[in-house]
Amino acid sequence: PLSPAAVVGAGLGGSATAYFLQQHFGPQVQLDVYEAAGVGGRLATVTVNKQQYESRGASIHALSLHMQDFVKILGLKQRREVAGKSAIFSGEHFVLEETDWYLLNLFRLWWHYGISFLRLQMWVEEVMEKFMRIYKYQAHGYAFSSLEELLRSLGGEAFVNMTQRSVAESLLEVGVTQRFVDDVIAAVLRSSYGQSVLVPAFAGAMSLAGAQGSTWAVEGGNKLVCSGLLKLTKANVISARVTGISLHSSEGRALYQVHYESTEGQGSAFYDMVVVTTPLQPSRSNFTFDNFDPPVADLPGAFQPSVTSVVHGYLNSSYFGFPDPKLFPFTSVLTTDTPDLFFHAMDNICPVNISAAFRRKQPQEAAVWRVLSPQPLDKHQLKTLFRSYYSVQVTEWPTYPRYDSAKALPPIVLHENLFYLSGVEWVASSMEMVAVAAKNVALLAYNRWHQELEKIDQKDLMHKVKTEL
Repeated sequence: PLSPAAVVGAGLGGSATAYFLQQHFGPQVQLDVYEAAGVGGRLATVTVNKQQYESRGASIHALSLHMQDFVKILGLKQRREVAGKSAIFSGEHFVLEETDWYLLNLFRLWWHYGISFLRLQMWVEEVMEKFMRIYKYQAHGYAFSSLEELLRSLGGEAFVNMTQRSVAESLLEVGVTQRFVDDVIAAVLRSSYGQSVLVPAFAGAMSLAGAQGSTWAVEGGNKLVCSGLLKLTKANVISARVTGISLHSSEGRALYQVHYESTEGQGSAFYDMVVVTTPLQPSRSNFTFDNFDPPVADLPGAFQPSVTSVVHGYLNSSYFGFPDPKLFPFTSVLTTDTPDLFFHAMDNICPVNISAAFRRKQPQEAAVWRVLSPQPLDKHQLKTLFRSYYSVQVTEWPTYPRYDSAKALPPIVLHENLFYLSGVEWVASSMEMVAVAAKNVALLAYNRWHQELEKIDQKDLMHKVKTEL
């Protein structure tokens, strides 16, 4: 039996991994989860006027089956969606505005962009439909030892290629116009990844699926999923920063020594299995691997710095061409890729607890806005967006992979029973993507431990799963 196992990181990846490991290996597995900052990782909240707001990782796609499961298992609730309209701003005018009337929106898209809109939808739907096969494979206990194998099993070589070519190139190929790519696709990718239409097609498709589908969030804050899963698994959360892992062997089996630093000083512990769920790129961590032969290679790739400013204040609607603030109709503004635009997107956000009586502030009232930008906003930029403000809370972090910075996908298996989860973000970065990867790592670890090799990297799974049903 597997005795102690360690998970490095207590964000969504770490907590979901701990949960799935226990599901597969059974409740007797001892789990230590190391976390330096706080449970929840990037799923953090900020407080404005005694209310909490999501600072990041805000929405979850309707088709996110693992996330839906977590919410059910933990007895949490989906947060009520508060309706609002969005628009795309070019720095001078709105290139696209949403209305209350769904048919008019479709007509506008159709009028402006012709069949591009339809082609985009068909493209995204085809990708999503194939991606959804993963749930069936995982339900049958199948796992993949590399991200390439996982993608191949869902959509063949075409899916692997989608991590190597841009979303712009893929969409132009299926007949979407350059104008639609520049106006609409660019705006969506700026608001989700803070990057341009040069992000890989697969990451782009996932982000576009979120933009056109219905989304939800967790009542009380998305980070409750992390703390809930860790409580449910009765994992032992160790508040410490892991500095490295060294390899030892015991009775012919690999034994991993995890070295860490906490407020009490330095320490270490031995494990049969370790899953690292924090980024290992040298730019993000100075993690060392000792005694490994061959050595664990440095992972390529850089991260996109990204700044979230949560501003409580009065919107300067005249900057957007609405001299009378009462008439400003939008709760979210996306932006096109224009050189002098200093922000990627901004939205009027609701607290993580929404009562039945809750209503959005009128546009002329002070409201809480979340502004996403590549650099911290200076005084002049804040004054451009807001007539006046009470408070600004800034979170800076390298949130997403800089997608043009790595050519190959990172590995999942670093050594016999040493696994790496965060590489999945180089395929696409979303909460559900991380949950899918966590389930895959747990199944992979289980199948390898019990030598059930026919459950790993199996070819022609679509056919096998059909015949098993």
